[in-house]
Amino acid sequence: MTVVPEQPDQSDPSLRLLWRHRTGSSEEPKTKRGPKQKVSVDEIVDAAIDLADAEGLAAVTMRAIAQRFGLGAMTLYSYVPNRDALLVLMADQVVGRTVLPELPEDPRERLELVARLQHDELRAHPWLLEVQDVRPWLGPNMSDRYEWQLQAVDGLGLSDLEMDQTVAVLMGFAGNIARSELLKRRAEKVTGMTEAEWWAANYDTLSEVMAGSHYPLANRVGTAAGETYQAATDPGRELDYGLARIIDGVLAHVTERAPD
Repeated sequence: MTVVPEQPDQSDPSLRLLWRHRTGSSEEPKTKRGPKQKVSVDEIVDAAIDLADAEGLAAVTMRAIAQRFGLGAMTLYSYVPNRDALLVLMADQVVGRTVLPELPEDPRERLELVARLQHDELRAHPWLLEVQDVRPWLGPNMSDRYEWQLQAVDGLGLSDLEMDQTVAVLMGFAGNIARSELLKRRAEKVTGMTEAEWWAANYDTLSEVMAGSHYPLANRVGTAAGETYQAATDPGRELDYGLARIIDGVLAHVTERAPD
């Protein structure tokens, strides 16, 4: 008789925590003995979100959150199994704070709303851009968001796969703009200068080191952009322009395929 070794449990421990309010399970960790737990999982996650908003994701450690509640670091693990699980809970919980607006009738407005809601959320909570190697989209609030996003593209004439890809393109573009804005803010904080101030301070040096180089297109376009933006880039204008062109392409795609 061959004995098959028992396979280790590879299920994600964060899943039951993510869905705790919808499965009817208690959000509190269950302990057989000892005093009643004095904080809830929701309070722990909210504290982690507040810390990430104020100081960035790197500041969110199990020890730092435990100290906020006067708990030992090991005690916090009786609520949340590890930091990755905490990040998943944070991402889903902060997404759940956003009330999903009613989708407008106009397809262009619907697609734009999907992207702008994502962009605004990432601007408000830039640490979401740094949550990597976790699967927060498996939570209830992320699932609600995805359903809402699909409703925005439903009925356009796209296949199911194209619906998913359209949402992904809109989300990815909005995320890239939010990331550009974050990098711009960080550069200003590090240098202590706005982009316009940096260019003004370094204009003479750049003119000297680039003398003799020939960049006719870059010079023409860069001058036009710089005069308009008063900076090297303008993420807000990039969002408006890029989003309009993406939506143009999606709507043209379904129009070309529609029967006469």
